[in-house]
Amino acid sequence: MTLLATIDDADAELTACLARVMAAVLKPGDVVALQGPVGAGKTHFARAFIRARQGEAAEEVPSPTFTLVQTYADPLGTEIWHADLYRLSHPDELAELGLDEAMREAVVLVEWPEHGDPLPDPLTVGLEPLADAPDLRRITLAGSEPHWGAMTRLPAIARLIHRAGWGSARVLPLAGDASSRRYFRLIRDDGHSAVLMDASPGTTAPYVAMTQWLRALDLHAPEILATDQAQGLLLIEDLGDDLVARVLEAQPDLSPRIYDRMTDLLVQLHGHEPPDFVLRLDGPELAHQVGLFAEYYPPAAGAPGKGTQVAEVIERLHAELSADMAPVIGLRDFHAENLVWRDDAPLGLLDFQDAVAVHPAYDLVSALQDARRDVAPQIEEAQIARYIAATGVDEAHFRAAYALLGAQRNLRIMGIFTRLAQREGKRRYLAMMPRVWAALQRDLAHPALAPLALALEGIPAPTPEVIEGIAG
Repeated sequence: MTLLATIDDADAELTACLARVMAAVLKPGDVVALQGPVGAGKTHFARAFIRARQGEAAEEVPSPTFTLVQTYADPLGTEIWHADLYRLSHPDELAELGLDEAMREAVVLVEWPEHGDPLPDPLTVGLEPLADAPDLRRITLAGSEPHWGAMTRLPAIARLIHRAGWGSARVLPLAGDASSRRYFRLIRDDGHSAVLMDASPGTTAPYVAMTQWLRALDLHAPEILATDQAQGLLLIEDLGDDLVARVLEAQPDLSPRIYDRMTDLLVQLHGHEPPDFVLRLDGPELAHQVGLFAEYYPPAAGAPGKGTQVAEVIERLHAELSADMAPVIGLRDFHAENLVWRDDAPLGLLDFQDAVAVHPAYDLVSALQDARRDVAPQIEEAQIARYIAATGVDEAHFRAAYALLGAQRNLRIMGIFTRLAQREGKRRYLAMMPRVWAALQRDLAHPALAPLALALEGIPAPTPEVIEGIAG
């Protein structure tokens, strides 16, 4: 067993806050051993955990000292078992109570675990009151690293939430993305909510810098409520669940209006010089990034050695087709999954920490050639024309650059999806490959991209057979 993390001076609220954070991440089959002397706060911890899992359906959570075991329905899809083994007369009673089976199928919290047989690979939460401050306790988390290593993050998350005044909030996991970041929604009893971003330690500075830049322009990036940048944690404004992607699915008749707003937002953004702290996504960098395609997709699709000239051609075409326009800010992942619909209020912005200085067509391509959903051809054409009319750019040059940047993005996405499937087992993205490939073919149809089409000859489309081969 390895010591994973500690909190040296937790009061009752911080203890409960840690329990609520833990409740957001544990899954069926997880066993928590709650250790500590009488009055250390074991039942207090368990009660906060159970109520957080149950939310609005929360029941009373009595101590199981006399019943030995209490069970609770879990709206997240399992059961919660809360056991107190202090009065256990013989370890065989655990089997009679059904606790052995529960530890395979439910989330199980065990007080006084030392009074029974050893638990199967538990997360041990030790609570020890401080001698000179009995209202405070030292909390330790310990367990096997392969299973419980991610728990090292929980005390830092709890400390930030507690310090920011959100310690009593329920913590719920939110859907993540293809990155290593994860998100939680915090909901207080008064109905107010916030979002906790859990990123890698020391990686949040670009997000904070871009937030400040965007908000200075009255663009609606979420307000930052509290930070622990050393730990990679941000507490931010909750813009709600009305992602543009969901609104488009539920109300497709709004599509023209929504895409007009997206294009107008880009026009507004591009009216400002990009900040000097963002990466310049120029020809050489675009070529470097598209190298993912040649490295992963052709070999996986049964065409090893093909596509090796793609990066070189991308760089050359960028110099020929895109050098006439000054770079603008590009949010890079500007699409329906990262925008929040707020009716007549400005669109909410998400996931902009990887912003770059890039050709103006880059984010327009990102919005209109969306890997996750079909965008009607007439909408794509209308938005290209809308951008050209609003900015006065040269139409022929812009359309050629749009096709090139579309091809570069789509090739890179093909490489990323292949890598995610083969190296990380994330195969769900493979279903998007045919849509990405179809957009690539439309881009390659532009006469200026003939050299790129030639460099891609012999590379098969992502047919069902090819995708099955990639998935392994």
